[in-house]
Amino acid sequence: MNPWYDDAGAATLGSVFRYVIPEAVLLGTVCLLFLFGCVYNRRWLWGCVSLLGLVGAMLVAGLYRPGSMAVAETAPVFTDALADLVRWTALLSGLVLLGLTWPEVPSSRAAEYYGCLLTLLAGVALVGRANDLLTLFVALELISIPTYVLLYLPYRSATTREAALKYFLLSVASSAVMLFGFSYLYGVAGSLKLPVLTATLSQLPTDVLSPLALLGAILALAGLSFRLTLVPFHFYAPDVYQAGPAGVIGVLAVLPKLAGFIALGRLFGWLSANPAVLPFPPATSVPSILWILAVLTMTVGNILALRQNSLRRLLAYSSVAHSGYMLMGGVIASAWSEAPAATAAAIAPLVGGMDALLFYLLAYALMTFGVFAILTSLDTPDHTVDNIDELAGMGRSHPVRGLLLTIFLLSLIGMPFTAGFVGKFLLFVGAFTAPAAHPELSRLYQGLAIIAAVNAAVAAVYYLRLIGVLYLREPVRPLPRRWAILPTLTAIVLAIATVLFGTYAQPLLQVSQKAAPRPAPAAVQHSSQP
Repeated sequence: MNPWYDDAGAATLGSVFRYVIPEAVLLGTVCLLFLFGCVYNRRWLWGCVSLLGLVGAMLVAGLYRPGSMAVAETAPVFTDALADLVRWTALLSGLVLLGLTWPEVPSSRAAEYYGCLLTLLAGVALVGRANDLLTLFVALELISIPTYVLLYLPYRSATTREAALKYFLLSVASSAVMLFGFSYLYGVAGSLKLPVLTATLSQLPTDVLSPLALLGAILALAGLSFRLTLVPFHFYAPDVYQAGPAGVIGVLAVLPKLAGFIALGRLFGWLSANPAVLPFPPATSVPSILWILAVLTMTVGNILALRQNSLRRLLAYSSVAHSGYMLMGGVIASAWSEAPAATAAAIAPLVGGMDALLFYLLAYALMTFGVFAILTSLDTPDHTVDNIDELAGMGRSHPVRGLLLTIFLLSLIGMPFTAGFVGKFLLFVGAFTAPAAHPELSRLYQGLAIIAAVNAAVAAVYYLRLIGVLYLREPVRPLPRRWAILPTLTAIVLAIATVLFGTYAQPLLQVSQKAAPRPAPAAVQHSSQP
């Protein structure tokens, strides 16, 4: 037998490859970009090649259906509805980002730029399919490492280099903390497989749950909090948002959040086949920490955004606040593990937590990509729009882009007939109606909904201030009448989708509910429940 060839290993690799062919198409396109980009580097050429790679990955994902794996616990990758939703979100985001970032991609470094972007998209798709801690960590690093290069490539100014270095150092530190937490979870559960890990920990009574497991969960949460910009791990965001190119910041504002929340949901069991049986129920300290993080994140983000005159720093703190709203989905999901079965049966048709989170993530992607598409269309190679005063009178001087920006800002507020309203409504209702075994816990969930509603009102102040600047102020120095066709068309499509899913949310809601299983009422119990 050849010692360098293992038939069982080859068969395993072959079985895995069948389920990640679209991601392999993306990475194959990346290899093509890196190999031949050094010979002939032109933006139009490699932009078209990247578009063909994305379309090819979509065709493979849509036409090739390898079927489900027999045993979910031992399968090398997930093949569920959530994995498909994350994959399609990454691929469609790629199409949006090609149009959004077109003006800021330097022609001399286009192959490297698009190669890093496709690598990042493949990493996001693989996060949704990762079935073990090792694959999850590698997929998260496929997102982080290209981001360092993307921050540095378009404009090599001193502030851009500082932002890229700051993000690099903090990202490496957060990855080390997260990996340290993974090692503790593996040591306690004895398996790298996520279903085995969550099932093993959920079978332990909470009074004998290993302190190492709790420590591992906290360290993993801390490492992922950097990607999610949760307080107090948010402090890099304002500087990076202000110094980085608008298109790259749009990537940072959305895709790491998507991957981080999916990783957190897989790790903590919120997105498992039975999300009513969790390794860290309310009887442990983990859901309480999530509650505190959610309140701190949304409150600190909104209060600091009130005092900003820099548009990009305002958007950074706004992004922090929205992470706090999203974390409410995890708090709601944790509530189901100790809810009485009768209560769960009555409330199950409403909001389960993770379905609301997934809907909000998709709505947030639409409106955030849209805002940065407008900023990209306004920026020039010599000047980036940053000060809020520069937007004065834009609603009259640039009526189309002013209207589009207004739609996205109204959606970020959560005004009716926008996707942001539906997302906030689902999260608020989910928190207010979350079942609890004890009245004290029920009051905490209701208090979280009230705090989130107050924060949404605070956020409306600075968003409405921006809209007032667009239409009610006279420009000090009018913005140049420069039409960036691709970013503007991208913003138009995103605005239509934002209004469409705000007025008719059922299709997006059905996709979110299919990807996030509801707790089964008969199973809403935990081994620690008296």
